[in-house]
Amino acid sequence: MGEYVWFHDVSWHSAYAIYFFVVGILAGLSFLSYGSWIQPALRPLREKAAYISVVLLGVGGALLIADLSQPLRFLNTLNPMYMHFTSPLAWGALNITAFGVCSVLYILALRKGDEKQGKLLALITAALALGLPIYTGYDLAVHQSRPVWNTPVMPVLFVALAVASGSAVGSLLAGANEAAQKVLREYMLWSTAAVGVVLISILGTTNYGGSAEELTFAILTTGTMGVIFVGAGILGGIAAPVALLLAPAGVRKSTLSLAALLILVGSAALRYAILMAPQQMQTMY
Repeated sequence: MGEYVWFHDVSWHSAYAIYFFVVGILAGLSFLSYGSWIQPALRPLREKAAYISVVLLGVGGALLIADLSQPLRFLNTLNPMYMHFTSPLAWGALNITAFGVCSVLYILALRKGDEKQGKLLALITAALALGLPIYTGYDLAVHQSRPVWNTPVMPVLFVALAVASGSAVGSLLAGANEAAQKVLREYMLWSTAAVGVVLISILGTTNYGGSAEELTFAILTTGTMGVIFVGAGILGGIAAPVALLLAPAGVRKSTLSLAALLILVGSAALRYAILMAPQQMQTMY
């Protein structure tokens, strides 16, 4: 007994963490582009956010296709003959495709100066963008035997991360525009705080669960993964930006830029740790 140990490989590799990060930013930017039709302060970000979100969609799509053992099989996700609508992957593929089509149509409307059609397409694009982090979180949550992932708040976490990441990029794009920075500061502050609240609930239920949950909690909060998750993610990407934004100097451009950079680094670290740490346990047993 115990002479042989089977080391299982992880199913979801780190490329997916990059995909989650990219999708979160493009979804957040889509929210900002639509928000510019409601809040005049965000108007300077309308075209920038729309263009960057489309570019990031191309990057994210390339990451997914490259991860396939036979990349051309991604065409099967668009083929009705291969669709299995009971699978979250099928709905995710449809969501991504619909978002890409509507994003291109939205940009064309912006270039034509058609405000009526542009506002409608901005709303549709933002709604489809909301589905991207929800689908991402749901795709993890359906794994019933995977601690940390298997929780109904996972989609909420990814939506909050998307708003925080998109607002951080928007703040960097806004530059010296004080009106836009004032709005984006509120977005960054409350979305980052929301990420912290959701993480507390996830960590609490994980730490006080069964043996598998407790082991996953230990992997997530100690060693190298602990440095990434607790250090870069929670302390660097949540606590530090919130403290900066609440400080008297939190309205300064330099402080906002620093907070935005910390949020981006922290959100990337959180996505990586949440994806990889629960899978490490299966390589041990």
